[in-house]
Amino acid sequence: MANENKQQSVCVTGAGGFVASWLIKILLSRGFKVHGTVRDPENKKNDHLRKLEGAAENLKLFKADLLDYDSICAAIKGCVGVFHVACPVPPASVPNPEVDMVAPAVTGTLNVLKACSEANVKRAVVVSSIAAILMAPKWPKDQVKDESCWSDKEYCRTTNNWYCYSKTVAEMEAFEYAKKTGLDVVTICPSLVLGPMLQQTTNSSSLVLIKLLKGGQESIENKLRFVIDVRDVAEALILAYEKPEAEGRYLCMAHLIKSQDLVEILKKLYPNYKYPKSFTPVDEDGKYDSEKLQKLGLKYRPLEETLVDSVESYKQLGLLD
Repeated sequence: MANENKQQSVCVTGAGGFVASWLIKILLSRGFKVHGTVRDPENKKNDHLRKLEGAAENLKLFKADLLDYDSICAAIKGCVGVFHVACPVPPASVPNPEVDMVAPAVTGTLNVLKACSEANVKRAVVVSSIAAILMAPKWPKDQVKDESCWSDKEYCRTTNNWYCYSKTVAEMEAFEYAKKTGLDVVTICPSLVLGPMLQQTTNSSSLVLIKLLKGGQESIENKLRFVIDVRDVAEALILAYEKPEAEGRYLCMAHLIKSQDLVEILKKLYPNYKYPKSFTPVDEDGKYDSEKLQKLGLKYRPLEETLVDSVESYKQLGLLD
């Protein structure tokens, strides 16, 4: 495998992020040359990328902004494949979500895909989200949600689910662009991504678990959690790139678990943290099917492995002190 990839250059956008860092680590281990886009290549928060095995020879960081088309073109030039992982994650309160969240997600995705066309990239793999599947109130209650289910854009807008709206619109626009131009686009829709962190800055999905461990909340909603390991997401992205038969979208979700059950597992493994004391019932549907990705060849890690590796990583980084 490594020898086959020696001459292959691929681009990973948002290289310093949680998923992208693991993707780059695995790509380098398999002999790929990687162009990674970051806001500032000199920033110390990207040091973890430079320390990856093979980075000195095969990783080049490019200063790029998703909204600056020329900078994206420069990073993608010479690449045969592109992984569009970057996504604007604005602060919790956004004064103008259409401008601050939706426009960057959609314009950024289209800029990446246009640059792919210009560079004659053979396939672009775009990271979407389960958020582009979840919000579908008209979906029949007894029907399993899979890749054929799309979040209802109008419902997302009226309920102020702007993240779900932006991911849905960006993914739809990606497929629309592919249809118009013939560019080969595959999307991966991960659920809540947990697992060990390579980067120093805490990402929003890891914070969900950190809050359960040390939040000290009296009561939380007993919500369904759709969990996937970050290393499995990275493997899913590579499968979607390498497998000729990969097409369309893939729901990337390994475990479906209620918050209370998740806390019970954590308590057995790590009894000394400040877990929530009570759980409020929530009425949710929990029928999802991620078989399409498994048929492509992905094997999911056990949930306990993901949780242990996550917590050990947080401890090492001093995030649970």
